[in-house]
Amino acid sequence: MATSVRHEPLAPSGAGAAIGRWTLTAGRYRAGVLTLGATLHTLEAPDRAGRSAQVLLATDELAQILGPARHYGTVVGRYANRIDGSTVTIDGEEHPLAPTGGGLTIHGGPDGFASRIWTAEEVEGGVRLRLHSPDGDQGFPGALDVTVTYTLDADGELVIAYRAATSRPTVVNLTNHAYVNLSGEGSGDVLGHLLTLDADGYTPADERQVPYGRIEPVAGTPFDFTTATPIGKSVHDDHPQLAGPGGYDHNWVLRPRPADGAPARAALLEDPVSGRTLEVLTTEPGIQVYTANKFQGAVTGASGVPYGPFAGIALETQHFPDSPHHPSFPSTALRPGEEFRSTTVLRFGIS
Repeated sequence: MATSVRHEPLAPSGAGAAIGRWTLTAGRYRAGVLTLGATLHTLEAPDRAGRSAQVLLATDELAQILGPARHYGTVVGRYANRIDGSTVTIDGEEHPLAPTGGGLTIHGGPDGFASRIWTAEEVEGGVRLRLHSPDGDQGFPGALDVTVTYTLDADGELVIAYRAATSRPTVVNLTNHAYVNLSGEGSGDVLGHLLTLDADGYTPADERQVPYGRIEPVAGTPFDFTTATPIGKSVHDDHPQLAGPGGYDHNWVLRPRPADGAPARAALLEDPVSGRTLEVLTTEPGIQVYTANKFQGAVTGASGVPYGPFAGIALETQHFPDSPHHPSFPSTALRPGEEFRSTTVLRFGIS
């Protein structure tokens, strides 16, 4: 069954360009993509009874999209997650970065990729978005040309393909920041969802969620999701790594990816209530799991329900946070003549 692709304007952005919305429909699945932030805005999937629901946390209110929901479903970059000290050193040259507070540059800086209007074009089965990030953007060296392609099929497989090239040596780490609730947005918390992570280690972090630089085993800790485990089982445990963030907001170290570069499983999320499942496959070495610990109802979804703590879960495939300062972590360096390539697959199903 072919995927239909439809485009319509959403609203002015206030930044000199209109925000466009692209809708991909394939069988019983439908995805909505915004040109603001290359955002995966909505995703509808059926439950075991055939009832469709929106399974991403999202709002249609422009003021919230531009405000407290500014990272919901967006592509974040040029460097997702944290860079400590708001500096990177490449080939011996230090580059000060635009800070976001707390001595950090988070998600590419205060004016990162999530706040940009991307250009978009239809491709077979989906939409491709493009962004040019000039040399020195948020302090990062090198002009970076980025594409993100979303494709959807009738089997419930959404593929996110990232590509980038640079004019000067730089660092790149791109991810999607969607929040998932397989019971449907606004249905309550996800603490009863079952999570499996294909990861035997994680990177413990300081009070700002910056990794110390070491990898520790998950066995015997609240971070052990090597078998299907309710998210809420240990989220409130008296563990020093959980106290600060009030839940999970950590990077797990995935088992080695295949040598052929094909995406391999990183996570499986299961909702016993609806029967919906989500399998996440990726070429990336890590996955950041954030359980929306700090949500306080600032965003109200299409359901009319404000999103409180644990209203959704973000499964952000990525290179590790603060990798430029930890040589033992997989490198995020990109040089002229190289192509950054990363693929993540969201595979929906029913159990």
